[in-house]
Amino acid sequence: MAYRDQGQKMQKVMVQPINLIFRYLQNRLWIQVWLYEQVNMWIEGCCVIGFNEYMNLVLDDAEEIHSKTKSRKQLGRIIVSNWK
Repeated sequence: MAYRDQGQKMQKVMVQPINLIFRYLQNRLWIQVWLYEQVNMWIEGCCVIGFNEYMNLVLDDAEEIHSKTKSRKQLGRIIVSNWK
C-alpha cells in the first residue's frame, strides 16, 4: 500500500498479511492459494468465509487447478491449513 504525504513524496506502508486476508473476507474477493509443496497445483475460491490467527482459511466454492493438464476439480467449501 502506498500514500502521499504533505511533500507529495510516495511512501510505502507494510500491510500485515492478516489485515490483507481480513480485507479479502470483507470484500468477498476471489483468491488463489498457491501450495508450498505442490508447484503444479493451486486452489481458487470465491471468497474467504473465515480465518484464524494462524492464517488457516475457509474458502467457499473452491476449485483445485492443475497447471500442466489445465484441469479443474470442484471442491466446494474447504479449509486450507498452513499446518505441516
